[in-house]
Amino acid sequence: MSGRVVHFEITHDDADRARAFYARAFGWQLMPLPEMGYTMVTSGPTGEEGPSEAGFINGGMMPREGAFTATNIVIDVENLEDALKTVNEAGGSTVSERQPVGDMGFVAYFRDTEGNVVGLFQADADARPKS
Repeated sequence: MSGRVVHFEITHDDADRARAFYARAFGWQLMPLPEMGYTMVTSGPTGEEGPSEAGFINGGMMPREGAFTATNIVIDVENLEDALKTVNEAGGSTVSERQPVGDMGFVAYFRDTEGNVVGLFQADADARPKS
């Protein structure tokens, strides 16, 4: 498990308003994915493999609903099920099990001991372009 923060997610009540705000305030590039109810956020120089400079991460935006009421971070792990087991043993709880994220990998969410919802991401090596 790398344990590195690799993504952020900002929740919103109005997607168009949120996209307009972050584009204007910070110059972020935003790509709506209506089929997923999600917006990809590019917050700095980015290539095909993600950020092309050190010091920042990209993220996304999603509707504020259910357990997702505040901005959250997403942590990279080798195996979602193992990470969720460790989280639960440490006193956290599972919010959602493994879900596919396009052809990039899988995500799951947990609630920590302080009530924060945090994401876990497992990359899918088979989904990455072959060199």
